[in-house]
Amino acid sequence: MPKLKTKSSVKKRFRLTGTGKVKMTPAGKRHGMRKRSNKFLRNARGMKVCASAETKRIRTYYLHV
Repeated sequence: MPKLKTKSSVKKRFRLTGTGKVKMTPAGKRHGMRKRSNKFLRNARGMKVCASAETKRIRTYYLHV
C-alpha cells in the first residue's frame, strides 16, 4: 500500500499545534483592506485555531495525520 501524499496547498495554509489542533491564518487579508473595518483587520492578525469539526476533516482528508 503506497503512502498518501499531503495536499500541497494545505501544507501552506495550515499548521498543527503540539496537541494536534489545527492553526490557520484568518481569511480576508490579501487585498481590499481599505474597505474593511479596523476591528476586522485587528481580529484577523496572527494565527487562529480551527473549530473541532474542521480540525477532524482537515487532518483526515488533507494532512493524513
